[in-house]
Amino acid sequence: MPTTREGLQSASPSGRQTVKPIVGFLLLMVLVGLNLRPALSSLAPLLTRLQQDTGLPPLGIGALTTLPVLCLGIFAPLAPWLAKRLGSERTLSLALLVLASALLWRASHDAWRLFSGTLLVGAAIGVSGSLLPALVKRELPRGADLMTGVYTMALCLGGALGAGLSIPLADWFGDWRWGLASWSLVALIALIAWRVRMPHPRPRHEPSAAKPPRVRLVTAPLAWQVTGLMGSQSSLAYIVFGWLPVLLQRRGLSEAEAGWLLAVSVMAQLISALGAPWLARMGRDQRPAILLVITATASGLLLLLVGPLAWRWAGVILLGLGQGGSFSLALTLIVLRTGDSRLAGKLSGMAQGLGYTLAATGPLGVGLLLQFGASLTTICTVLMLVCIVAATFALFAGRNRRLELDAQGRLVTRG
Repeated sequence: MPTTREGLQSASPSGRQTVKPIVGFLLLMVLVGLNLRPALSSLAPLLTRLQQDTGLPPLGIGALTTLPVLCLGIFAPLAPWLAKRLGSERTLSLALLVLASALLWRASHDAWRLFSGTLLVGAAIGVSGSLLPALVKRELPRGADLMTGVYTMALCLGGALGAGLSIPLADWFGDWRWGLASWSLVALIALIAWRVRMPHPRPRHEPSAAKPPRVRLVTAPLAWQVTGLMGSQSSLAYIVFGWLPVLLQRRGLSEAEAGWLLAVSVMAQLISALGAPWLARMGRDQRPAILLVITATASGLLLLLVGPLAWRWAGVILLGLGQGGSFSLALTLIVLRTGDSRLAGKLSGMAQGLGYTLAATGPLGVGLLLQFGASLTTICTVLMLVCIVAATFALFAGRNRRLELDAQGRLVTRG
């Protein structure tokens, strides 16, 4: 049995203290993180086949790529509410169960099942993704930023596997529906591991006199700055997840090569997702690190959409390094800009809730542009404007500031 120096303590349902080794918690976070992107990235390489089989117009395909991102935003704020009533661990178990079921349900030619399953997928991922930063802040308060990098790396790896294996799985099963449905097995494995290895205590409801004061983050400019950064960089990420293979096919690349380019881009995210928090730790101000990765994202998009095709592999690597670092730093700021796990949970719900709602306009906007015959140059110009918006928010959110509660329980921002 490890000692408290080697592990993390949490209350069991019986009230005793159980010890969770740090490595075990780390592996659980990685396993859960692996499930939060394949449901999104596995769909993009199959959009051409899906459109041929279902007859959906480009606008309908755009809505299909937008729906999960919109649901991330709508359902992420529910995570703190559910965690308060069910407990964080039980809420995450429920979200994984919904995710596994929805992945099976949406694998259909029927438009109703396709869209309703995609909605449930987005809801499950929205709740799960909002819970994890607060869990990390609670379990590893001193190393939460670095742990966030490991968790983000798992997200990126899951996204890469989803993009890279999507076409091979569909070909192996002989049907794109079975290829999509196969990802439910990974979610089921994560659910079983989480249920078995993580204590699931029931939440202890405090007497009304002991309840913590109500906190309204909407009054804090810093919370809006972090939310704006999360939303703008996520918009770029989900445009890439949803439309990059289609845009590359318009440049004359094959379906398989376009899918592998997306996979390589997401694989490159592993490096910067893990390395960005260490880079951010080199100074008290995270603005240089965030601006560096946003510049890499913009450069990669330029090379892929309007640059020479011979530079496409350099473009996807630059894009991946930029987007992995951007997302990792955006999540890291949720941890760095809050004084405790309660505020981290609330900021996570706000940043991911409102941020992903804003991000949903990205894939839908690209779908509309394609519907009306916009050129790749026009689409690239729009994406550069989004990069500028993200950089603007980064200049504010990256400053050394933190949301805390003062002695009277009031929300304050300290530098």
